[in-house]
Amino acid sequence: MQSNKLKVLIIEDEPFAQQELKRLLANIPREIEILECIDSVEESIEWFQEKEQPDLVFMDIQLSDGLSFEIFKSVKINAPVIFTTAFDEYAIRAFKVNSIDYLLKPIEPLQLEAALTKFDEIRKQYSGNDSNISLNQLEQILQYAKPKAAYKSRFIAKVGDQIKYINTVDIAYFFADDNIVFLVTESNGKFIIDYSLNQLIDFLDPKLFFRLNRTYYVGIKSIFKVHKFFNSRLKVELKPTVEETILVSRVKVQDFLNWMES
Repeated sequence: MQSNKLKVLIIEDEPFAQQELKRLLANIPREIEILECIDSVEESIEWFQEKEQPDLVFMDIQLSDGLSFEIFKSVKINAPVIFTTAFDEYAIRAFKVNSIDYLLKPIEPLQLEAALTKFDEIRKQYSGNDSNISLNQLEQILQYAKPKAAYKSRFIAKVGDQIKYINTVDIAYFFADDNIVFLVTESNGKFIIDYSLNQLIDFLDPKLFFRLNRTYYVGIKSIFKVHKFFNSRLKVELKPTVEETILVSRVKVQDFLNWMES
């Protein structure tokens, strides 16, 4: 007979927050086993490389050696994750990985219970009376649990002493020039925005926009022509047109083609 005990991993760099989460979990009327408490990105990566996956992970976002999102770049995490943080600025990024919920500190008991209830409900939906979940079922769970990301529907830009808004559906592409990022509309309007290209990843629907290289972040409607280029790269022509040659590196070619096809 298999145990119904919920095996939990805690990734949290603040000792007080670790103890408080343990206390809150201990007061939940169910069997919960805390496998370990980890306080860094590096240690978390090592843990997932060496140990079996837990049933659930509570993960702080800002750890002692960086953001916990870095963990997902190094190891495959098959377990659902409930993020805990004192800041709400990372919510969109959290839901791009295995997150089923996002709790702001200090964590309230009712919020924690609601998050665990949500976990139980979606697990039950895909596993029936069986406490074990296949990887395929887990992928379905994570998709089911993941709320629709709040991508930006418009951006604001300064035009002289005025502020103008541009609807995202009207944007052709973004490009960077000397640490200044420009937004270009389909009608060839050009505006300076107060975001870096790296920040745009949290605001743009990845089905509609793609980071071609260090300079260009383009919308699917802006792709005019794509040519094969030297050394297995691709040359991309945009509309509105640009004078410079825009290349997609060999390592990004397949991702780019997959994006165009999706």
